[in-house]
Amino acid sequence: MRHALREALAAFRRSPLLIVFSAAMIGLSLFTVGLFGIGAHNIRQVLDQIESRVEIIAYLRDDIRDDAAELMLAEIRAFPEVEQATYVSRAQALERARREDPVIFADLEVNPLPASIEVRLQPGNRSPEIVERVATRISGYPFVEDLNYGKEWVERIYLLRRIAGATALVVGGAFAAVAILIIGTAIRMAIFARREEIGIMRLVGATDAFISAPFLLEGLLTGLLGAGFALSATFTAYRVLTRAVFPLIWLPHSWVLIGIAAGGLLGLVASAISVRQHLRQL
Repeated sequence: MRHALREALAAFRRSPLLIVFSAAMIGLSLFTVGLFGIGAHNIRQVLDQIESRVEIIAYLRDDIRDDAAELMLAEIRAFPEVEQATYVSRAQALERARREDPVIFADLEVNPLPASIEVRLQPGNRSPEIVERVATRISGYPFVEDLNYGKEWVERIYLLRRIAGATALVVGGAFAAVAILIIGTAIRMAIFARREEIGIMRLVGATDAFISAPFLLEGLLTGLLGAGFALSATFTAYRVLTRAVFPLIWLPHSWVLIGIAAGGLLGLVASAISVRQHLRQL
């Protein structure tokens, strides 16, 4: 390991520009993923806040009996997806409406508002598919006259989060592919420059694993260097956007660690592919 580390650091001194360029490409790919990651994470936070207020409101027919309403409420509360279900009588609905808009509802002689059951779902069970499934079950009750659960805007927010995640993967993947090619070229040039030394090492019994170790470590260090570039650039962009546009939430620590590990792994894989191909040719 000491020999591999010494040789890898020597490679950094021999071709610093190529190493920096390779690290910069890895950094650019991870920086792109990081920017979209910040967007996706903040969208997710907004979505979580909205999800906490997502509820299904089932408006009931005026001729529903009290015992039927109580039975229906008990059955809805038993749904595994449901966190809370509350019965709101016509009188309670009118009182609530008067608090919210006293001008319109203050002098009404007849209560036009229906009774309703307000259903809040469990955390983790608030996706558009689950909300619609529960709403469909509730709509099957004969005394339900109408339903309201904000289907369109919930679906749009989920779609926006999926688009942000997919875009990050596609754009970041494209830059990662370029980075692999550049690192592979750098490793290939290093192997070609040391072909005579490698030949002598083979003559004295050095294994391919021993010969490959410095190149693999070089790729790993290059990837980690690129990840460091990406982390610095992403954090700088986050601070600028937070101050100039609107407050953002920084990435979770686990995401940052995964990004650093991805940079090192990217460099290691690129080196392994190049070393395996070009050692066979010597």
